[in-house]
Amino acid sequence: MIALTEAIAIGRTFASMKDYQLDGNREMVALGTMNVVGSMTSCYVATGSFSRSAVNYMAGCQTAVSNIVMSVVVFLTLQFLTPLFKYTPNAILAAIIISAVISLVDYQAAILIWKIDKFDFIACMGAFFGVVFISVEIGLLIAVSISFAKILLQVTRPRTAILGKIPRTTVYRNIEQYPEASKIPGVMIVRVDSAIYFSNSNYVKERILRWLTDEEAVKGDYHTRIQFLIVEMSPVTDIDTSGIQAFEELHRSLEKRSVQLVLANPGSAVTDKLYTSNFANIIGQDKIFLTVAEAVAYCSPKLDVNP
Repeated sequence: MIALTEAIAIGRTFASMKDYQLDGNREMVALGTMNVVGSMTSCYVATGSFSRSAVNYMAGCQTAVSNIVMSVVVFLTLQFLTPLFKYTPNAILAAIIISAVISLVDYQAAILIWKIDKFDFIACMGAFFGVVFISVEIGLLIAVSISFAKILLQVTRPRTAILGKIPRTTVYRNIEQYPEASKIPGVMIVRVDSAIYFSNSNYVKERILRWLTDEEAVKGDYHTRIQFLIVEMSPVTDIDTSGIQAFEELHRSLEKRSVQLVLANPGSAVTDKLYTSNFANIIGQDKIFLTVAEAVAYCSPKLDVNP
């Protein structure tokens, strides 16, 4: 798998430099066929070579015929010319590869990655130093591991946001992104920007309850006490059994606080599962709305503002 990743990564590097498209499926078929045929003659399992590809590129090779020529030259060299290279210093061989590869180092891209995403920059540096000081395989393994850790972190810690109403509209957006957005008194609107699975369901529930606790601590008087919690579910593409159980636990916790749970704009797949699991009936089918604005309109007349 690492060798396959290496080959495709190398191919994409040169494809971006030469401005052509790379088909990953064809790459896999080519590498698989090459190794199956090679295994019939006890050939070592092989993949694309970054150093030799760089040397080919710097030599001005334009087509796949250069690989045939290179293969013939390597074969003749191994058969007849190997004794002539016996006393060639490794430094000379390394210099040939370094001179070809060094022009491929794009420090401007690394600076751009640092500005865009620090986690991607760590993966980039892990790959770079792994390749430079150990091998291409280890460098790619480091980068893949860091990227995989990033994906796990994003899955287990999805983005959530408190929404507010944009003035003179019925649009509700993240109050951190839009400071002019105002909260609705007595109503807290939360958006979950991810599918809700077993890996993040408990985090989502605890995050919402923590926000509710913080909001009540700030607005402790009865006039502004949170009475409705609206969960905006349009970004939630799917939900599993653990996610539904987390919502059931959230509903029970809210009932103890005298807070009603309202859902806004769940997708078709999510809605089907909410009805199949009977959760829609638990909270009440009249508390599932198409938009946040409709949910707020439902909650506003029911707010208890009397001392």
